Amino acid sequence: QVQLVESGGGLVQAGGSLRLSCAASGSIFSIDTMGWYRQAPGKQRELVARIAAGGTTIFGDSVKGRFTISRDYVKNTVYLRMNSLKPEDTAVYYCNVVGERLQYNYWGQGTQVTVAS
Repeated sequence: QVQLVESGGGLVQAGGSLRLSCAASGSIFSIDTMGWYRQAPGKQRELVARIAAGGTTIFGDSVKGRFTISRDYVKNTVYLRMNSLKPEDTAVYYCNVVGERLQYNYWGQGTQVTVAS
């Protein structure tokens, strides 16, 4: 069994910063990609950022230049640093972990990020 434990969400003023963490534990092996998606009310889930095993990163267009993603390969933890937050960043943020050759695809429970104007 695999657990994804997310932390770091909350309420912040526009222009502020937050850091999200997601730690994967349990029977997990050969992780390929770790990342974050978000879903705002009435909208589809969208990619925020992801980082592959080799360190390649991909960001959603709306967060480029403001968010960074990093990964601790020993702790199986992914971090999302969010700077210059905007009200439109308000959403539930979900951690995602994908195994090599798509052996598995796990989602976290989600953590709420609210940016007040």
